[in-house]
Amino acid sequence: MTDAAQEVTLSAFSQLLGCRLQRLEAGVAEMTLALEPHLRNRGGKLHGGAIFSLVDTAMGLACSSAHGFDQQSVTLECKINYLRAVGDGEVQCIARVLHAGRRTLVVDADVLQDDKLVAKAQGTFVVL
Repeated sequence: MTDAAQEVTLSAFSQLLGCRLQRLEAGVAEMTLALEPHLRNRGGKLHGGAIFSLVDTAMGLACSSAHGFDQQSVTLECKINYLRAVGDGEVQCIARVLHAGRRTLVVDADVLQDDKLVAKAQGTFVVL
């Protein structure tokens, strides 16, 4: 993904975290996040808030790619299960729209490191 595409699709917050868009197609967004020192929790692992922010950003982009970037959608609710700690390296989030209605979208996301599931999330987004 080009730097210009990153600037158009990513928020200032996700750029601050270091989220990188890898793939964006109809109803699907794939992003990565490298574990940097400022993203560690007190135990030295990737902070759950950083993982959640990656998930929320990827889900939002998946929604935008499903209903069009001319419409805005926002998170109505999101549930996440953390399954594995991340001590180094990079994680990948793949978000997929499961249902794209006129008013709401339901999105599923997997966070992986080396093909191992780190977190699983599901969210509902509302079209404004």
